Amino acid sequence: MDPNLNPIYDGILNGQTKEVEAGTQAALQHGLAAKKILDEGMVVAMAEVGRLFEAGEFYVPEMLIAARAMQAGLAILKPSLKEADVPTAGRVAIGTVKGDLHDIGKNLVSMMLEGAGFEIVDLGTDVDPQKFVDAADRADMIALSALLTTTMPNMKATIDALQQAGKRDKVKVVIGGAPVTEAYVRQIGADGFAQDASRAVAVTKALLGK
Repeated sequence: MDPNLNPIYDGILNGQTKEVEAGTQAALQHGLAAKKILDEGMVVAMAEVGRLFEAGEFYVPEMLIAARAMQAGLAILKPSLKEADVPTAGRVAIGTVKGDLHDIGKNLVSMMLEGAGFEIVDLGTDVDPQKFVDAADRADMIALSALLTTTMPNMKATIDALQQAGKRDKVKVVIGGAPVTEAYVRQIGADGFAQDASRAVAVTKALLGK
């Protein structure tokens, strides 16, 4: 790894927002390409965060502060990425389904995906199926979150709405949330399932062929 990327990598792992911001600015000033900073500094760091989570060494709070630190650096990097016309890994429209106001899981998945190089369209919480249908025109994947068993049927309602609008075959649909199971994926006709934010990155990459 380029030594100029070490402060970014270490800062993300330690959840140190100011260090990541300073490291990102310094790397740009040293002439490092924005894509190099993203791929070899931020994406690699977030991949390690995911590994530590799966190994039981990181928990949700550590993932959140690491992702927030990454986002602080990414905010500085975005103008340079746009200027260099760096393509994203894909665009994901994400939201918590109709009737569900929980957003911590959705937000964490969004940050982990953004840290992996995906562009995120965050539709928020209590999202009506039609809003997901509208977002399908500008997304490669629709990600549906639900924390309540009572709102899980709205995942199927959203997939049905995509089907009725003739857009189901144009986007991948991944679902997640505490009560969601692999069996439910097959039951409602989704393409994939992620039981936590770390696995959401791997599932998204696999489904989009990245």
